[in-house]
Amino acid sequence: MKVDHITILVSSLENSMPYYDTLLPLVGFNKERDHIWTDGKGFYFQFRQAEPNTSQYERYGAGMNHLGFSAPTKENVVSIQRAMREAGFEAPEIQDLGGVTALFMKDPDGIRFEISHYPPGVNVVD
Repeated sequence: MKVDHITILVSSLENSMPYYDTLLPLVGFNKERDHIWTDGKGFYFQFRQAEPNTSQYERYGAGMNHLGFSAPTKENVVSIQRAMREAGFEAPEIQDLGGVTALFMKDPDGIRFEISHYPPGVNVVD
């Protein structure tokens, strides 16, 4: 079996979709239709409006902590940071984590995304 999709509930599709419309093409996804993105290999992101009066995302609360994407090069990490900033989104400074080049960003609801380049011999998950 393989993971075939992730559904992300956002507090506002109107506020969140510009962020994802910018980020997802940068990490290799194509928009299939409104609120549905695919990598073309059978994996999908779908976005839906959260129900009113539900709890918000919490980074260290139970549930997903962040989504991580592996970039082929350090330059790719830098270009994603630049593109997100040029589109008006916050993209903090890139970090060097023991040779791993890492960019950590948040969507409008605070959901975290990691874009990292791992040099040969470095494990993706530690």
